[in-house]
Amino acid sequence: MRVGTPAESRPAERRVACVPETVSSLVDAGLTVQVQEGAGRHAHALDAAYRAAGATVTPEDPTPESDVVVSVQPLTTAQASALKPGAITISFLQPQGERELLEVYARRNVTSFSFDLLPRVTRAQSADALSSQALVAGYRAVLVAAERLPRFLPMFTTAAGTVPPAKVLVLGAGVAGLQAIATARRLGAVVEAYDVRKAAGEEVRSLGAKFLELELETQSGVYASVQSEEFLERQRELIGEHVAASDVVITTAAIPGRKAPVLVTTDMLKAMAPGSVVVDLAAESGGNYAGSVAGQETWVGDVLVHGALNLPSSMPVHSSKLYSRNVLNLLKLMIADGSVSPDLSDEVLDGCCLTHDGQIRKELP
Repeated sequence: MRVGTPAESRPAERRVACVPETVSSLVDAGLTVQVQEGAGRHAHALDAAYRAAGATVTPEDPTPESDVVVSVQPLTTAQASALKPGAITISFLQPQGERELLEVYARRNVTSFSFDLLPRVTRAQSADALSSQALVAGYRAVLVAAERLPRFLPMFTTAAGTVPPAKVLVLGAGVAGLQAIATARRLGAVVEAYDVRKAAGEEVRSLGAKFLELELETQSGVYASVQSEEFLERQRELIGEHVAASDVVITTAAIPGRKAPVLVTTDMLKAMAPGSVVVDLAAESGGNYAGSVAGQETWVGDVLVHGALNLPSSMPVHSSKLYSRNVLNLLKLMIADGSVSPDLSDEVLDGCCLTHDGQIRKELP
């Protein structure tokens, strides 16, 4: 069976779904791998390295002749229309915005898997691309803030006086939030963090940050869930003074497939010191600040709001290596005797399968 990796066609996407290191694993599993010329150039994965790993590098998009197509972003409708009937696709599908694409998949009897819907269970952790890419986003968010903040992050003691450290507030202590905390601490900032899950407090403190204990009901479990508007309103009231006291606020609260909760208000931003920076990692799903615009920077008074857009793509080498391992590990659940044959009785595959046997299997918002 042929596994094809086309060059990414969506604007500003610099990652690649398969790097040479994972090609060899797929070949060893009995699969044939085809990669479009230049698909890995932004990730510094050269065509020669793909050939050395056992892949065939083709000048044209390998999608039409592939049995399995792996990509980062969803395929275009034109690519989907060229798929073999019965083909398999693996990507971030972002199903809430891709109804037309899913209808094409269903008509062509394509089995499509989306990392957005991967069940958060132990068996699926090695394929959890949301987490691997959130790691990159959390790290990069702090660098984005540091570049734009008109003051130091660390403390300095000089003959001219002492420069106090910047105060960084991280809202959300999932993978992205924890990496943001760790990075800001390494750069010398004083860091506070908040999460609705009480269990996150231990992880936050282990990184040297202060965990905010708000007078709110906390959640159990590993992942945050949807909150009521009453809860969010009370949360905003309690968070406000901490936002106002911060030089940098990094917001990371997002729930796959749903609009991001609003955590930060305009009044909070106006209370921050001039030159402060907010990096909103949830901008693509509506924003933890309602005025965030993905891919744009806006000023609210004297505070800069950076609406993050695909931050993992800004670090394509490591984000591609991590993502390609996720792809490989998901494929391993489907490979048997040199063939890719997904068993949808497997809870992991069932949970992230969007189309199969001519049907759209999930209800879309």
